[in-house]
Amino acid sequence: MSKSEKKTPVKNEKPKRSWGCFGCIRAMWATRETEDTFLSPELYIQTTLRELIIYVLFLTVTCIITFSMTSTTMFYFTSAMANLFLDTKTVHAGSFRSITNTLDFWRFVQDPLINGLHWDKWYNNFEVPDDLQGYIYYENKLLGLPRLRQLKVHTNSCTVHKDFKSMIMECYAPYDHKIEDVTPFGPHDDGQNYTAWHYKSSEELGGSTHWGYMATYSASGYVQNLGFNKVQSLKIINHLYRQTWITRGTRAVFIDFTVYNANINLFCVIRLLTEFPATGGAIPSWSFRTVKLIRYVTKGDYFVLACEGIFCVFIFYYVIEEILEIKRHRMAYLHSFWNILDIIIILISLVCIGFNIFRSLVVKKMMLTLLEKPDIYADFERLGYWETRFINAIAIAVFLAWIKVFKYISFNKTMTQLSSTLSRCSKDLAGFAIMFFIVFLAFTQLGYLLFGTMVKDFSSFQNAFFTLFRIILGDFDFEELEAANRVLGPMYFMLYVFFVFFVLINMFLAIINDTYTEVKVDMSQQEDQFRMTDFFKEKTNKLMTVLHLTSDKGHGEKKLVRMDEWIKILKGFGYADVEIQEMFERFNYDGSRLLDIDEQNAMKKDLDKNRKKSVKKDMKVADKVQGKAPGEEGGSSDSDEGGIARTTGGAGVTYDDLVMLSKRVDRIESTILCQLEAVLTKLSQIESSRLTRRFDSPRYSNVSSNDPSTSRDPRARKAKIQKKSPKKP
Repeated sequence: MSKSEKKTPVKNEKPKRSWGCFGCIRAMWATRETEDTFLSPELYIQTTLRELIIYVLFLTVTCIITFSMTSTTMFYFTSAMANLFLDTKTVHAGSFRSITNTLDFWRFVQDPLINGLHWDKWYNNFEVPDDLQGYIYYENKLLGLPRLRQLKVHTNSCTVHKDFKSMIMECYAPYDHKIEDVTPFGPHDDGQNYTAWHYKSSEELGGSTHWGYMATYSASGYVQNLGFNKVQSLKIINHLYRQTWITRGTRAVFIDFTVYNANINLFCVIRLLTEFPATGGAIPSWSFRTVKLIRYVTKGDYFVLACEGIFCVFIFYYVIEEILEIKRHRMAYLHSFWNILDIIIILISLVCIGFNIFRSLVVKKMMLTLLEKPDIYADFERLGYWETRFINAIAIAVFLAWIKVFKYISFNKTMTQLSSTLSRCSKDLAGFAIMFFIVFLAFTQLGYLLFGTMVKDFSSFQNAFFTLFRIILGDFDFEELEAANRVLGPMYFMLYVFFVFFVLINMFLAIINDTYTEVKVDMSQQEDQFRMTDFFKEKTNKLMTVLHLTSDKGHGEKKLVRMDEWIKILKGFGYADVEIQEMFERFNYDGSRLLDIDEQNAMKKDLDKNRKKSVKKDMKVADKVQGKAPGEEGGSSDSDEGGIARTTGGAGVTYDDLVMLSKRVDRIESTILCQLEAVLTKLSQIESSRLTRRFDSPRYSNVSSNDPSTSRDPRARKAKIQKKSPKKP
């Protein structure tokens, strides 16, 4: 068919639906980004509601999955383990938290650690049966054997100044994996097969690095497993103590073990680290990772499994949706914040789905190995670490998913206050942020240099940075600063509080306050983009009509008249916007933007009354033109339904001619008013753009916002101009 023979599309003709594969996919994944919803308010609301309902279901499933990963029981399990191994006192009244030197470490290992790992007696000193051996608190199964691991640096790993070389023969630098000591030491052949004296690489041990206070430590080192019971473990500990396993080159000692509680199906991966810095002394730290590695045991767990399957379906759905949107918008797709947020949520979810499958396979393999070889160390440290990262990723995804809810409620002006305020003041906040961080970082560096050697909160640049943020929130220790320097400490504190707290923070609040006030004023003068109440009321009335649940008592069909339909009709008769708005608000009793049958009847009666008054006024004018008194008959007259005589004879202008002339004058007046309104609208737009440029200028600051002549809202100026213009008779 040639181009000239192609049919021209008929107006209001519905587009034909494509039944191809892509057409079906597009119908299932129709969104505001893939459809031209701006052409139809009803289509916009329908699409938005459909997206919102689907997303609420997705959010519900996601919350069910995430809340199943953690519980209050996890906290109490962690607390029980921490109290046992961190707070139990030694015979010398010390604990792991209070370790300050090598002797404190050995006292902890020989008493609280051994007694905490091996519960071989009941509370009444009766022996625990063999089948119950290896339980902590009689409830938590110790998996495999606990392990000690040491990291050392080799001798002369640092450089001694030439003036002290004759006095200092050995030098041990702070820890670095490049200067690790890998040579065997201690007794080489003691007949007990101790492995603590021989170095093993991270590939042999299969562990992971650890971030401590002083350094990041590798997974290698000198390793020694403890025994199955208290006697064996204590023998190993005493041997290492007597043979001076911890030397001057020791920089870190790790104690690793894992327990499992079958009552609550939870693992607790425990790591106790003691760092021995080059300065001397000891710094204890710890890690308790309570995780649920075996996911599906109870009926509730299998319900979560079903939710995880539904979650995967939702992710697949949203992947297809984003592909369709990218296919349509190309690079413009990345211009929207919500689209970028969608991609981040999908990527995090895909990574979590992959890790969930990987975790299940690895745990199953590790449990089989542990059952076959119960006399080895059960290395759940790496798996526990990544399980914690997995929970963190899911938490971030859920947080972003809740933020995304604003995308689907943005059609309501109240719901856009936050985004509108932040977007409007973004430039001001960016400029303020530069100024704030210049001052803040200056105080951070000053505090670090002044008090870094004496105050723990300023011992590093990072600590000083967060300490100053805490001071803003009222969390500070003034006495410690004053003790560090009686002159500079108080001066530093007062200067920081004045410039940052009293000046900069109040500037920040003023920017937010002023912008929020502007947004509130602008929103009070705007209508909602779409009214959900109107949409639901209209759909409800249609449904009631279809179900024959409405009664027609002399009113006919109860059809609702929308505001936009009313404006189109009255504009066709030449009415101005102000008159239309005034008429609609006069009879819109319930405040909705729809006129029901009662409101339509009231408006009809008012219009009939005004029409009769207008006819009487025209008849009086006609009688005066013919020189007759009102109500006086002359010639032949016909009585109309209103009882007013129509003059057909005599000298002067006839009534029909007068009516015809009046109609012509009305049409001319309507045309003039419409053209005048168009001119005023154009002038308002020009004036609005001019005032916008003027408001952006810093010199404009003293103009009152209450004066309509200087208002930034063009509708206020338009209303003032229309008040001054002559009204239509």
